[in-house]
Amino acid sequence: MARVARTELDLALARALSAAAIGTAREHGAAVSVAVVDGGGHLVSFERMDGAEIAGPVLAPDKAYTAVAHRTGTHELAALVAPGGELAGMQSAAGGRFVCFAGGLPLWSQGRVVGGVGVSGGSAKQDLAAARAAADLFAEAEAREDGA
Repeated sequence: MARVARTELDLALARALSAAAIGTAREHGAAVSVAVVDGGGHLVSFERMDGAEIAGPVLAPDKAYTAVAHRTGTHELAALVAPGGELAGMQSAAGGRFVCFAGGLPLWSQGRVVGGVGVSGGSAKQDLAAARAAADLFAEAEAREDGA
């Protein structure tokens, strides 16, 4: 059986992803909280910028968890969970932990979700931009692993 090498999400990489997200948030004038979770949705790292909103410590990890659980960006879930949508009411599942607005992205390695990043505190556009910065850095790490 062939073995598939995947990029593992360790603490050092999680901190680098948080730094990328915070740097982008700062560039966009936002103060955010950033959570990075593993493939099971468990918290690996969390950082909250000075002055970030009080909801961030709850929303950022839940955005990351939602992205992992559904293998998609949280911004893509809004229409699906709206009344009449395919997943209407989903946001009330898992103890209300699913967050269906921008800021959560899954992290993919070799065709599998191995983690997620969640950002909360700015506008939807700012949160998504910061999460994308982290996901882009993860993709770069993945590309280096593939080339190694």
